[in-house]
Amino acid sequence: MTISRLFARITERETELADQAAALRTEIDQLTARLHGIERDLEHVRITRQTAAELADGLAPDAVDQAGPVLPEHPLYPQIIAVFHTRQQPLRARDLCEALDLGLLPKDIGGIRSKLKRLVARGILAEAQPGLFTHTRP
Repeated sequence: MTISRLFARITERETELADQAAALRTEIDQLTARLHGIERDLEHVRITRQTAAELADGLAPDAVDQAGPVLPEHPLYPQIIAVFHTRQQPLRARDLCEALDLGLLPKDIGGIRSKLKRLVARGILAEAQPGLFTHTRP
């Protein structure tokens, strides 16, 4: 290898590394801008939470509680509550599976039972007897 070819190769490698460094700097600038945007949004959410908490402190306890417990995120929960509103009687997990046209396999009944227990824990339903669930609100 001649000296001129060696220096040409070194120059080529230097150019490659400089291009990679420039690309990384651009990427870092983009990520930094995104990070600042997310941090700004996070600060806004924190301020909103603090403001809401301060406003809620000024409300009467009844006004805060009137919204009631919030249903968990799953499309079956509103359907379950609707069945309790229409039936107006205590129900078992199997009854709900039938009312919702779900399967009657043990896994289906168990899945509904766990959802019912979650609603009991949130104060939306009550368990009158083991496995027998009722709506707590008229």
